[in-house]
Formats: sequence, structure tokens, C-alpha cells
Amino acid sequence: MAVAVFEKMLSSCSEMIPNYVTFVCLLTACSRAGNVELGMDIFASMRRRHAIELGPEHYACIVDLLGRAGMLKQAYDFIMKMPFRPTISIWGALLGACRIHRNPELGRIAAENLFQLDPKDSGNFVVLSNSLAAAGRWEEATNVRKEIKDIGLKKGTGCIWIAVKNEVHIFQAKDTFHERNSEIHATLLELKRDMEEAGYIADPTYALYDLEEEEKVSEVWLHSEKIALAFGLISIPPAVPIRITKNLRMCGDCHSAFKFISRITGRELIVRDNARFHQFLAGRCSCKDFW
Repeated sequence: MAVAVFEKMLSSCSEMIPNYVTFVCLLTACSRAGNVELGMDIFASMRRRHAIELGPEHYACIVDLLGRAGMLKQAYDFIMKMPFRPTISIWGALLGACRIHRNPELGRIAAENLFQLDPKDSGNFVVLSNSLAAAGRWEEATNVRKEIKDIGLKKGTGCIWIAVKNEVHIFQAKDTFHERNSEIHATLLELKRDMEEAGYIADPTYALYDLEEEEKVSEVWLHSEKIALAFGLISIPPAVPIRITKNLRMCGDCHSAFKFISRITGRELIVRDNARFHQFLAGRCSCKDFW
């Protein structure tokens, strides 16, 4: 749709000239849709067809495009051939892709470059640690978390906000302090049973500590997203979408679980994490899993 609107703009008015930001929008759209070929064609046409000088944001979009598609080596090679020093957003795009596709080796390279460019951002350490944990490299993950403490950085605590009747309710992982805690956890148990019957399998790689397999599943099941959603289901009328906000990025297992829950309950679920909006409806997400 973004490309169709762009072409319509070009054909409807000869004086309408696309600019630097126009192509950031187009390349971002291709990245979100996972359309690598179209994105690369647009990138190649910028200078040749539209006389737009390529900038760091465009290169970051291409790294994101390749990375989301799982083409991590191609993304890294693309970075190495850039005519300027890669920026924070460029290495950040590669690190995020390595987290999604579980490539801790390349992720460490991206992270080391980010540490040099932005040594005070604890988020980069956390993403690397989580990537190592997902790969079962627990000792390395622990060392990265220890490094965060050693250099005096503070890791942000994951929190969820959900508003019901003009009152904001805040949840964290394993939360048991809400006044409706017993109802929330009874709903979680019911959801878990229905989801497993529908084919859901919890992904223990999203447990961030070295535990027994059964404990990892329990850890993942008590993420703050799921707890807040259970509260929303018992507190918000069926015809009203459930809107949740998270200060960190939504984890992969919760993303999968929300798709199952939207299909089982018939509810519209909207999550705003620190990267984008996710609209879950009838078992699908608006981000098409390229989150």
C-alpha cells in the first residue's frame, strides 16, 4: 500500500518530488512486510532515478530489511561495504535481527560496536544477554549481565500498563500483588489449557535464566504481558479492544501466545511496546511476525 501511494503521488503531479524522508518511509514499509526484493530495488533507484543522496537512515533500513528476512550474513556484508562508519541505528538493526534469528556470534559483533558508540545504553547489553540465553549459552549471558553491574549501568525493569475505567494498572513478571490476583491466575490457567489444546507450545528459550525445562516454561508463562492480558480479559467488556503498553520489547513467546488468545477469545488485542504497535486479531498480528 505504501508503494502504491508513492507511485500515485509520482503520477498525479509532476511537481511532487520525493525527498530523503519519503524513501525512509518506503524502505521501512518493505522491511515490515518482509519484501526484500522490492526494498533493494527501491534503494537502488534512489540515486539513479530520483537523485536522492543515500544516508545513514536508508542504510539502516536495508540492514533491518535483510536482517528481518534472516539474511544476517548479507546484512553484515552490506554494513562492511558502507561508504561511511556505521551508526548506532545500523548496528542496532543488526543486533535486533540476531536476537530474532538467534545468531549470538554475529550479535556479539554488533553489540561490541554498539558498546563503543553508545557505552551508556544498557539495552544493548540486555539484548546480547538475551540472545546468548536463548542459544543456551548461560555462562556468557550471565557474564554480560554482570558486566552491566560492573560498569554501573542500570537495566530497565519490564513493566506493563493497562487502563480500566480510567484507572491504570501496572504489572511485572510473576506479579501476585494485584487485588484480583486469584482471578487473574485462574484465567491464566484456563487460557493455558485452551491454548495447548489449540496447539500452543511455550518457548522455554525466552526464559532468561538457566533453569530446569519445566521451570523455564513456568517462567515464560508468567511474563507481565500475559498477566496484564488475563486482567484485561476479566475486566474489559468483550466488545472493547484490550490495549496494553510495555516499556520494553514484547518477547517472542508472548507474541505467539497473544495470537492464540486473540483467536480463542475472539478479542482484539493491541500492544504498544518500545518498538511499535501490534494489533492481534483472529490469530494474526499486524506486524506479520517481523517484529
